[in-house]
Amino acid sequence: MSHVLLLNGPNLGTLGTRQPEIYGTTTLARIEAEVAEEVSGRGWRLVAEQRNGEGELIDVLQRHRDAVGALVNPGALMIAGWGLRDALADFGPPWVEVHLSNVWARESFRHMSVTAPLAAGVVMGLGALGYRVAARALTQLVPPAAEPG
Repeated sequence: MSHVLLLNGPNLGTLGTRQPEIYGTTTLARIEAEVAEEVSGRGWRLVAEQRNGEGELIDVLQRHRDAVGALVNPGALMIAGWGLRDALADFGPPWVEVHLSNVWARESFRHMSVTAPLAAGVVMGLGALGYRVAARALTQLVPPAAEPG
């Protein structure tokens, strides 16, 4: 069965309790369940990984080159995660960058993403719903011919 990688970066493992006024109260486990439900319509399974270290995220990406696509929330690594950026540039399948908050409405240092220009699309500012929107987009971005079979 084909799979989609859901990759979450630093500090996203504490969603639900981490600054709920910015990131909401939805847990990462709940987000994972909703994304799994969304991609199941294409017959895909979800592989969800969250890591706090850039090198660990790169390792996960390299292990999942056979994914049909990915949803990636690099967290603060979007700002200066050059190693992660290079790994994403080398990741063949389409991927969508996701951010819970609207980074443009926050501190100016968050207004630059080194990873977003490589993404098929970016969803931000919709809270947990953004993951589901990104998953729905990915189901449309991956043509049936791109799936292993």
